[in-house]
Amino acid sequence: MFPERLRALRQGKGLSLPELASALNQSLADYPRERANTGPQIGSWERGVNTPSYIEMMKLADYFNVSLDFLAGRQYTEVELDDLFTSNAQLNFNGHQLSVNEKTAIYGMIKGFLHGKAEQQAIQTQTDELTLPLDD
Repeated sequence: MFPERLRALRQGKGLSLPELASALNQSLADYPRERANTGPQIGSWERGVNTPSYIEMMKLADYFNVSLDFLAGRQYTEVELDDLFTSNAQLNFNGHQLSVNEKTAIYGMIKGFLHGKAEQQAIQTQTDELTLPLDD
């Protein structure tokens, strides 16, 4: 899954292998013990021939602004919105970074919607009539 995600991220930015290597090398000051990246090296990651180190994965995740979980191919089938809204994660919507007040307001709207929906279902259950066929 990692090779496919890396290739999709790189191509999505319209970068060649050497261009991505050059971009990653800009962060070498943050990782003084690391060697410079090369296009062939990144190509081998995309083909699944080699696997990047943890530091290389961090550089890629930072550059593409994605999580290590996403880059590594982890898939989540379920996300608890309570956890998402109460986390320190920065939430964005249509390119707009949500403030704490906006996150709180949206969370309140979702809770209100679900509470109202539950009340409607309870009322509907109470008003459902039992109907029996009268024809024999």
